[in-house]
Amino acid sequence: MSSQPLPTHQEPNDFDALIAGLAQAGRAAQRQLVQLGDATRAQALREAAAVLRANEASILAANAQDMAAGEANGLTRALLDRLRLDGARLEGIAAALEAVAALPSPVGEEIDRRSVPSGLELARIRIPIGLIGIIYESRPNVTADAAALCLRSGNAVLLRGGSEAVHSNRAIHAALVEGLAAAGVPAEAVQLVPTQERAAVGAMLRAAGLIDMIVPRGGKGLVARVQADARVPVLAHLDGVCHTYVHAAADPAMALAVTLNAKMRRTGICGAMETLLLDAAFPAGRDVVQSLIEAGCELRGDARAQAIDPRIGAASDEDWGTEYLDAVLSVAVVDGLDAALAHIIRHSSGHTEAIVTADEAAAERFLAEVDSAIVMHNASTQFADGGEFGLGAEIGIATGRLHARGPVALEGLTTYKWQVRGTGQVRP
Repeated sequence: MSSQPLPTHQEPNDFDALIAGLAQAGRAAQRQLVQLGDATRAQALREAAAVLRANEASILAANAQDMAAGEANGLTRALLDRLRLDGARLEGIAAALEAVAALPSPVGEEIDRRSVPSGLELARIRIPIGLIGIIYESRPNVTADAAALCLRSGNAVLLRGGSEAVHSNRAIHAALVEGLAAAGVPAEAVQLVPTQERAAVGAMLRAAGLIDMIVPRGGKGLVARVQADARVPVLAHLDGVCHTYVHAAADPAMALAVTLNAKMRRTGICGAMETLLLDAAFPAGRDVVQSLIEAGCELRGDARAQAIDPRIGAASDEDWGTEYLDAVLSVAVVDGLDAALAHIIRHSSGHTEAIVTADEAAAERFLAEVDSAIVMHNASTQFADGGEFGLGAEIGIATGRLHARGPVALEGLTTYKWQVRGTGQVRP
């Protein structure tokens, strides 16, 4: 395998030229990609999965370099967990490629059809967006997931990963390109920006007319910069300040299992619970709190939560809006469903919220009134994941209100066009 060569030092205006060249190559490859057809795109992903498995040793060695550098540079435990690859995780990445290959493609799907009084027949058809730029941090699996979803939906992709995962990203990208070539897909359909200079990100954000959409995946600082500076449409993934509300009618055993999993299964993912809301009338709040503390979670709560267990520290105003991505959790005691909804409205980032209850009426009201991208009943927020939703993988969890919300997979990477069929009509 061979990855893209690293450039020598470049002046700021050279980065615009670099990105323009990559984008033009990507746009040309995207046109070829559509012409090759769906079966070829699916086969390319299966070939890429095989190459990933065959090159496990070299990819894990590259990841070990990144892990060593990350530890030396003081990356947090959560970031190191996001960065780390092992045999099982690499197999998961390869399996995700195959899962996306097995999904039906939305490209060419007829959304709707109608006739109008003029006699024209109108149809809306799903088509690829074009060239998508992905700017991401820490997680090398995004290199493969983003490539798979873009390729399968007929889009070319320009990837710009974070410096903390640079060796892992290059190794995975090289495997992907080898797999594409085996299926006859142009390598330029999946490109990795060959520099870690921050100026390259700025050049991507300025590339209006060349890059059709930017998807940022990373911390609040990255997303804020992309949204502030982009001249290209942005599909944003904001903080995952996810809430779980344990209602008065929750089954105690279920509440304990769901909250423990929602927080502690993996603390560094965006679907991890960051705030626990305990109903004042729930009889087993102490058991839920103790299970989290015994699992190694630091709790920060309001005065009523602190009264449950002296090991709960005082929560600051900032805690309620913090995505910890670590074994830290905010806890509040609320007086019923209305108070829980009010807290979520004030502090939610619009990602994922859950209610645990046996009261179907309360659950249905929660599902209807909470306006986040994902709303759950009796389930861990850790299920907020494209793979778990049967989408194969995801570009990210979109928390905005336009184009796509929740896990963005194949359908979210398409737009549509109108096809109009007539019989010689002229407009009076």
